Amino acid sequence: MDLGNLGFAAAIGLAAIGSALGAGAAGQAAIGAWKKCFANNKPAPFMLVAFVGAPLTQTIYGFILMGRIIGSAQSPLFRLAAGLFAGAAMGYSAYMQGKAGAAASDALAETGKGFGNYIMVLGLIETVALFVMVFVMGVM
Repeated sequence: MDLGNLGFAAAIGLAAIGSALGAGAAGQAAIGAWKKCFANNKPAPFMLVAFVGAPLTQTIYGFILMGRIIGSAQSPLFRLAAGLFAGAAMGYSAYMQGKAGAAASDALAETGKGFGNYIMVLGLIETVALFVMVFVMGVM
């Protein structure tokens, strides 16, 4: 059995787990924020969906990295380690992005202000996943 094949599965699998957890956390907060708006007869900002969807991109990064790991001539142990560690880093980035998106959902629904600031924070957290993907692909 080629253990390196577990590396490509780990890259997308761990990234996707983080995306699911992050989108779930942000989604729960968005629903709660909308509920508060409805209860107070305030307009419910549709833009909260952007905060919920932000963690999903890390699954795409995991998929891109998976393709590079599959085509790599690196040793099986290297491919396994690359998939495990990069997938975990991208997944954790997605999870933390979802937690930040949850806070942003609450803040935007309450104040109606700051959307650009909140998106910038989510973008900075996203950058971790991008760096991991690019740097690991560079050594492949």
